[in-house]
Amino acid sequence: MSQGTPLSSLTLGRRFGVRVLGVHRHKHVAGPDLGTTRLRPADKLLLEGTPEALDELSDQSELVSVTRSTARAFRRTKAPLALLALGLVVVLAAFNVMDIGILAMIAVAAILVLRCIDEDEAWGSIDGGILILIFAMLIVGQGLQETGAVMLVVETVTPLMSMVSPFVALLIVYALASTLTECVTNNAVAVIFTPIVIGLGQQTGIEPRALVVAVMFGASASFATPIGYQTNTLVYGAGNYRFSDFVKIGLPMNIVVGLASCYAIYLYYGM
Repeated sequence: MSQGTPLSSLTLGRRFGVRVLGVHRHKHVAGPDLGTTRLRPADKLLLEGTPEALDELSDQSELVSVTRSTARAFRRTKAPLALLALGLVVVLAAFNVMDIGILAMIAVAAILVLRCIDEDEAWGSIDGGILILIFAMLIVGQGLQETGAVMLVVETVTPLMSMVSPFVALLIVYALASTLTECVTNNAVAVIFTPIVIGLGQQTGIEPRALVVAVMFGASASFATPIGYQTNTLVYGAGNYRFSDFVKIGLPMNIVVGLASCYAIYLYYGM
């Protein structure tokens, strides 16, 4: 376009199917009324159009493409399909129709087939750092189990529990289960710890079911680290959090939930 050409006379819309939203000149931005604005050297135009139209404009006109938005437009017509897939995964998993992992994979396949997202978008959403963190977490947890470190911690604490009141015993069981599940999978903690607390309850006269419930709650209360549970790890990457963020927020949550849970268990079983 020649110097001094008024924007109102540009044929961008008719020829290429793009729309001029504004013009940037030094520190001044003109818009939305561009009828009297004339082009000058080094002016920058803010254009709206399809990727194909912008490519044609760059190839055939005197304008030079400086920057191009990499974000893709929302596929709002596909939003109900994505929400339906998410809802079905939650509902079917809640009714034990199928394992949630298998349901999630089926939902991902359906979303890809229905073109809610493209293949490159799906692959681009995978964070390699998060995958390494998950694999490392599994290795550390397996190492703690295979070397007997978990059993060592449990056996060290067990004698102390026979010397305290039932409520304090609940707190100890809960705290130990919650601490272990921060670095070992909650399933492993429950499997290892449950028979121990049952035997401990029978020996000390404390209601074994109350101790088992404390293990259940404690093994599920892993808020203080991003590796304590799968959802923590997923949020850790998606939200760009730091490890210390989980400690600052999750540790108080562990304490509050632990005290409330143990007190409720204590009252329910009349200990």
